[in-house]
Amino acid sequence: MENNINNNTEKKLALFNVKPIFNEELPETNNLGPEEKAAVMRVMDTGVLSAFVAKFDPRFYGGVEVKKFEKTFQDMFKVKHAVSCNSATTALQMAVAAAGIGPGDEVITSPYTMSATPSAVLMNQGIPIFADIDPDTFCIDPADVERKITPRTKAVLSVNIFGHMPDYDRLRQICDKYNLILIEDCAQSPLAHYNGKYTGTVGDIGVFSFNFHKTMHCGEGGVLTTNNDKFALRAQLMRNHGEVVVDFMEENDPRRNEIILGNNFRLSELHAAIATEQLKKINHLTEKRVELAEYLTRKLKAIPGITTPLVRNGSSHVYYLYAMKFDANIWGISRNTFIKALRAEGAPVAQGYVKPLYLIPMYQNKQVYNESHYPFDSKYYDGNPDYSKGSCPVVEEMFEKTLFTTNICRYPLTTVHMDLFISAIQKVWDNKEQLKALDLRNEQKNESMAAITSHFRY
Repeated sequence: MENNINNNTEKKLALFNVKPIFNEELPETNNLGPEEKAAVMRVMDTGVLSAFVAKFDPRFYGGVEVKKFEKTFQDMFKVKHAVSCNSATTALQMAVAAAGIGPGDEVITSPYTMSATPSAVLMNQGIPIFADIDPDTFCIDPADVERKITPRTKAVLSVNIFGHMPDYDRLRQICDKYNLILIEDCAQSPLAHYNGKYTGTVGDIGVFSFNFHKTMHCGEGGVLTTNNDKFALRAQLMRNHGEVVVDFMEENDPRRNEIILGNNFRLSELHAAIATEQLKKINHLTEKRVELAEYLTRKLKAIPGITTPLVRNGSSHVYYLYAMKFDANIWGISRNTFIKALRAEGAPVAQGYVKPLYLIPMYQNKQVYNESHYPFDSKYYDGNPDYSKGSCPVVEEMFEKTLFTTNICRYPLTTVHMDLFISAIQKVWDNKEQLKALDLRNEQKNESMAAITSHFRY
């Protein structure tokens, strides 16, 4: 790609109808190649696209490609068990079920994540309890986790958001102190490490994602990791119609006691074959992300009011997204106006990440299953989870005013694109006085609309 910056001949903002810094679409990531095509054709030639059988014999564990992928994953991540499945969403449900979560149990988790994380708790009839996030890592805050523990708490489900992780030393201490199971959602952090261990192997159970926009992918897919034999068995049973499978076990087999309601969360042979090839590339793809992110961090140091991602001592960051904090006091404009100006320049940015999950209707209404309020209102549960606005002030501040992200640190982009991104931010900084006037007009417009709304309400 040519460096298509306008040589600073046009200093005005694209927001005001001049040429943008980025004047062509950024290339999409496509890390599939002849290796994946050959793997697919090898499977096609066998005629066996899935080899699972819901009975307790060797086929209960899947076919050749599934077993090969799981073994490769175990070896790479130095973990005893890798249980593949058809998505990270189902892997999360397997993880919660493996941990024995059920009606009346609380699981403390982050409100700043994809909805599937706490939904996995509800799918097992447990109650998600949201702890606030650390303002520097955007991951769950161990201090707030400890404040939220009750006699009903059974597990902590942490999220390694954006490719980094929380303070796992402190989380591990808390979980050990209160006898809680620690589950890691590693959908965004494959190959990140914490004190010499890969994320996904720090807690009792880890969950990985391989859908199309992750660092490596096989279309749709996921993996649950654990060193615990019981957790692995329960995950395998849930993946493959466990309530039927246990009936095939010998009467004296102690595994018959692991009665669990199963589902069909199985990974196909085609997906497993692609995933095995993708695993061979994940180191290279991750290194590219880190290389670009570190370049961006060095360059951004020259621009005031932008806080670059923190990397915890003894750990690494793999930059699923490059997340920054915006200081409106230094810029003199709101984050939303800043983002609007950057987008007009063609820069790939998003503001706020997801809405804090406890503010979405399902939690506000405490209504999951049709018209009932189960599991919140149940003979098994005597708690009262706080899903009110203000219950996690840090995450609300990040969502509403402070945090913004870019996905520019990815293959096949280069430092040329990083320089364009820096130029776009610098251009907005140089024109912030113009944006202050726009901010003021928007503020006055919002106040006027609020007055009109107030008038009609009464």
